[in-house]
Amino acid sequence: MSFTIATWNINSVRLRAPIVERLMRDEAPDILCLQECKCLPEQIPREGFQALGYRWHVARGQKSYNGVAILSKIPLTEVGGEDFATLGHARHVAARLENGVAIHNFYVPAGGDIPDREQNVKFGQKLDYLTHMRDWLRTERPSKSILVGDLNIAPREDDVWNHKGLLKIVSHTPVEVDHLAQVQEAGGFVDITRAHIPSGLLYSWWSYRSPDWDTADKGRRLDHVWATPDIAGASHGSRILRDARGWEQPSDHTPVFATFDL
Repeated sequence: MSFTIATWNINSVRLRAPIVERLMRDEAPDILCLQECKCLPEQIPREGFQALGYRWHVARGQKSYNGVAILSKIPLTEVGGEDFATLGHARHVAARLENGVAIHNFYVPAGGDIPDREQNVKFGQKLDYLTHMRDWLRTERPSKSILVGDLNIAPREDDVWNHKGLLKIVSHTPVEVDHLAQVQEAGGFVDITRAHIPSGLLYSWWSYRSPDWDTADKGRRLDHVWATPDIAGASHGSRILRDARGWEQPSDHTPVFATFDL
């Protein structure tokens, strides 16, 4: 089986259904994992997606906030979703393909603006979420698994536009990078995007606050595709669809792709 998977923080699937459908028509990934859907599962506009071939879906959602969904052109079955750090948030959903490959879709908390858990509850929640992910993965010891999503951390120096300038900015602080590295190590995951694009500046998010995001190019790589070592070698073709940031009424994130031959 050969399939292409894409991950995209859509920042409201109902509001941006037209560009989700554009991605489905123009790029046609076999599996599309969405984050920040901002609705209950039954409110996802599935009719238009199904008309484009995305017949299978699993989702976790809540009113107006968070929410994750996996939309697929190939059969899959739901295998659960964890409430990491017991926040009561819809931030994880998992499915399994017929060939046994598990897909985990995550939306890690953003963490607020102040990188100090004493001053900022949201930052503490983010670190707790990552710690729980790490401990869960150590117990689960995943195999034949792909983990994707908005992990809200840009781990490498070339994953941000200004490494030194962002060391005290949430999403690139050393403590966050360390927590994410522990998560990756706990699951034995390979960063597929960087395995295929090993060097150079690479971003998947540009702030809405920038009046000319493309020219300023102050981006961060917050969205990731990982795989366990037993299937990582079967991957190829990773890319980030930068152009989607310039689509009409865009998300501030862009889709990240990888293809697997399994």
